[in-house]
Amino acid sequence: MLTIETITSRDDWNNTIATLPHAHILQSWEWGQLKHETTGWYPHRWQFKQGNEVVAMASVGARSVGPFCMMYAPKGPAMAYDDSDLVRQVIEALEKKAKEHRAIWLKIDPDVNRATGFPNEEEDTPDATGQAVMQLLEGRSWQFSDDQIQFRNTMTIDLTQPEDDILMAMSGNTRRKVRTADKKDVTIRNASLDDIDVLYRLYETTGDRNDFLVRDKSYYRQVWQLMMENDKAHALIAEYEGMPIAHVILFHFGETVWYFYGASSNKERNRMPNYALQWEAMKWAKEQGYKVYDMWGAPNEFNEDDDMWGVYMFKNGFRPTIERRLGAWDYAPYPLLYKAYTEIYPRFLNWMRKRNAE
Repeated sequence: MLTIETITSRDDWNNTIATLPHAHILQSWEWGQLKHETTGWYPHRWQFKQGNEVVAMASVGARSVGPFCMMYAPKGPAMAYDDSDLVRQVIEALEKKAKEHRAIWLKIDPDVNRATGFPNEEEDTPDATGQAVMQLLEGRSWQFSDDQIQFRNTMTIDLTQPEDDILMAMSGNTRRKVRTADKKDVTIRNASLDDIDVLYRLYETTGDRNDFLVRDKSYYRQVWQLMMENDKAHALIAEYEGMPIAHVILFHFGETVWYFYGASSNKERNRMPNYALQWEAMKWAKEQGYKVYDMWGAPNEFNEDDDMWGVYMFKNGFRPTIERRLGAWDYAPYPLLYKAYTEIYPRFLNWMRKRNAE
């Protein structure tokens, strides 16, 4: 029989969930704390036990909407998804929690593959475990969500390989660019909390150049500082003649390192610092004993029209494995309310905006 306990200790939470299959940084104590402090999502941290053994954990954020709430377990729950009976029991328990909290919807997006490889090509391989989880969710009236908050797909490097094998597996062009940085006097150093302003300036420059949203510095200072202070983030800065020209910020937890943020100056880009940083990040992750380097993000649709295509082409040169994940799924205890909130209310807001603009 499955029992549920609420965990209130940071160390108990992090130390236990890090040992479970499919543990993710977005399920860490610190991520729940960040979302609470920055966006108001209150974290419920539940562990699921069979007897005395912890078999699953889920950090589920909740945000009030009048007498109801919205609930979201980013990249969770963590558990052995190849144990179909366990998955069923945990999903049932989460459904009950959603009803208890009067949730309009409960969203999960487990870090589980539905397939690997480039779609519709020779390496395209369905994942039996992921396919079974999707069938279970569909059978219990969960819906594939129209609101995919996290990247649905990603690309990973197996760090259990010898370092030379990882390097030699890269495309010739990428390997050449990795080596170009060293030949052109690019140096790479570990960043500290004193470098947060430098990290932000480079990130802001990249946002302006590539036209993506960059929040206020106070937000990134809060995120990066909390994760670095709690040994959940590591940053590398590439420099030329003492001038910072690029960086990566890595989040790490369990067996995985994620490439969460990357940025570069408008100067000295011909020195290929971004390529050298990726290689240094992989080497650092391997040295620390992590097994997977997750490049955090790939196209939803693998064609040149996808906004992520340029990023995909850069990452693909490192010859990662394409992992196509389950994506986000919604459970709606009150189907009519869910329909009103996700379909009718947005249409009403759009109508009001158009009317006010006339």
